[in-house]
Amino acid sequence: MSLKEIDLQGALKKYFGFSQFRGLQEKVIKSILNKENTFVIMPTGGGKSLCYQLPALIFDGTAIVVSPLIALMKNQVDAIRSISSEEGIAHVLNSSLNKSEVKRVKDDIENGVTKLLYVAPESLTKEEYVDFLKDQKISFLAVDEAHCISEWGHDFRPEYRNLRSIIKRIGDDIPIVGLTATATPKVQEDILKNLSMSDATTYKASFNRPNLYYEIRPKTKNVDADIIRFVKQNSGKSGIIYCLSRKRVEELAQTLEVNGVKAVPYHAGLDAKTRARHQDMFLMEDTDVVVATIAFGMGIDKPDVRFVIHHDIPKSIESYYQETGRAGRDGGEGHCLAYYSYKDIEKLEKFMSGKPVAEQEIGHALLQEVVAFAETSISRRKFILHYFGEEFDSVNGDGADMDDNVRNPKKKHEAKDEVLLLLGVVKETGEIYKSKDLVSTIIGKSNALIISHKTHGQSFFGSGKHKDGTYWMALIRQVLVSGLLKKDIETYGVIRITPKGKDFIKKPESFMMTEDHVFNAVNDDAIITTAKSASITSTDEKLVGMLKDLRKKVAKKLGVPPFVVFQDPSIEDMALKYPVSIEELGNVHGVGEGKAKKYGKEFVTFIAKYVKENEILRPDDFVVKSTGANSGLKLYIIQNVDRKLPLDDISAAKGMDMTEFIKEMEAIVFSGTKLDITYWIDDILDEDQQEEIHEYFLEAEDDKIDKAIEEFDGDYDDEELRLYRIKFISDVAN
Repeated sequence: MSLKEIDLQGALKKYFGFSQFRGLQEKVIKSILNKENTFVIMPTGGGKSLCYQLPALIFDGTAIVVSPLIALMKNQVDAIRSISSEEGIAHVLNSSLNKSEVKRVKDDIENGVTKLLYVAPESLTKEEYVDFLKDQKISFLAVDEAHCISEWGHDFRPEYRNLRSIIKRIGDDIPIVGLTATATPKVQEDILKNLSMSDATTYKASFNRPNLYYEIRPKTKNVDADIIRFVKQNSGKSGIIYCLSRKRVEELAQTLEVNGVKAVPYHAGLDAKTRARHQDMFLMEDTDVVVATIAFGMGIDKPDVRFVIHHDIPKSIESYYQETGRAGRDGGEGHCLAYYSYKDIEKLEKFMSGKPVAEQEIGHALLQEVVAFAETSISRRKFILHYFGEEFDSVNGDGADMDDNVRNPKKKHEAKDEVLLLLGVVKETGEIYKSKDLVSTIIGKSNALIISHKTHGQSFFGSGKHKDGTYWMALIRQVLVSGLLKKDIETYGVIRITPKGKDFIKKPESFMMTEDHVFNAVNDDAIITTAKSASITSTDEKLVGMLKDLRKKVAKKLGVPPFVVFQDPSIEDMALKYPVSIEELGNVHGVGEGKAKKYGKEFVTFIAKYVKENEILRPDDFVVKSTGANSGLKLYIIQNVDRKLPLDDISAAKGMDMTEFIKEMEAIVFSGTKLDITYWIDDILDEDQQEEIHEYFLEAEDDKIDKAIEEFDGDYDDEELRLYRIKFISDVAN
């Protein structure tokens, strides 16, 4: 099939339920479908995954997706499976699988069922996998988080370095797609070189996230009280709070809990089981807030995080951008609040001592950018985008009013003469100094470097001492953002004059300097602006709340996070369009055919009842005939359990591992259907054990498995308890 024959809009609607592409998605997808090497630079939340998922679903064969994070792979596989009736449409191939699971993955690939195969880079070094894959039809290979290839990337992984040679072994002519959310030119260059794809078509999206509101507050001794107040004002919304140390994470999580906020800690010091449980609690909306070190979030694909708080300022703008980028990924509101104290910067500088000099130089340069961002009084959005090499119109740009500096503007004054003096000193010193030494020269404060260059003897030395150092530092920052000066990255931040700056020297014009930040506590009731959306105004908010409760109930029943069922924009669209049949549900934003059939029945029934009770007049163009939903898998499980077939045989026949299969059985019994698995329980637990567990569930306040594991002190594993719970509910409740 040629690209001309493919109905991309139709495919997008069919698989993902979206009626239009975002940003560069369509161009990227066309490039991949043309079998071109493609390089995509798109910020977190920009819709990178869809760029390779849609072509993979369209192409014959299997697309290999290299990803460094097991949690992220699992999330993406779950999401792809939720839009298809074929369980094997997406698979993970990594160290967490046993032999029979690996066999199932291979079978699905050979039979043409699997469209997306997620692999860790380590898995691709295994001979058996490479030998297997080179005999299969591979549509293309996508390298996600491609910055891991570069030593200049913030998350370098040595195993990524071998990818090119492995790809060649699997097939010489496989198109490669590199994807990253890191925008520094040095990293981009490294990726293209290492993957031998210098011929790649590059697509770079805007780094502007107009729905995010940026705010910096002073960090005082009352910071905990301020955080509690903020979280309570955003009650019921999901949020992440980042702290520098594990100790602080634990303390703050406990403080929030004591003060009536549902919060859990997350850091690398917790055992893997606890980390996974806390992450699931956040995804399943059993807790509102995760307090974490930066160990958290890389594998999280939760679209409705409404706020990200930095208790401690991060060590680079890149980290700050990536962490705040976890807010509002569905286009809804996202409040990014950071607490700033220069003491934190000094602490981070101490961490760097002892590292190689070049690394320290880069580290200090990055930290100074963070200081500049925190202390600046110009538009924070403009500052961030300037850092990523993007121009931003801070008056008419999208999201221009979404930061504290723009909402609460500082006084401005004319600084034309000072700018001229500054540019003159940069020129006269031969463009050799960084900001700090430039300021020292202007205020007449000598140091070893200044003396070695004999600058202290020049007529301009001290020519700006009528203002203090903080004034000149603030001016340098504003002149950099205005484009009259630039920082040379290769020489760790030496200041140079741009052509625009040279024009200014020849023909000076007005330069209104904003007075730098004086840190007063910002009004607690600062308005969080939601994303501009035409539908929000006419959405039935009462119904939104009720549907979210229903979603939570349905999600719990199916054992999946609520957003896997339906995302917030889909819920809001339902409360605008009032679909009352599965077919109508397919017209809702973000709901494809598969998803409507899989999760829609309870929702359309609920909406139909609500419409009738409230005498709502639905949009005329939305009324279409309804069709019944079919649940083949449920029937298959019930019939085969009735025949007393071994559970592992039933699950294997459907290409499911035991965990997934138990989830399906849970969904069946939780929805009120009887499922008699006594024959299987009798094989794995003796009479006394069964009696003991039965007594526990009979008396327990709830049926949470982690509580049961704790109660039995590890005598029974997760699988045994979940299976017995199925028998218990089937016997007692249904």
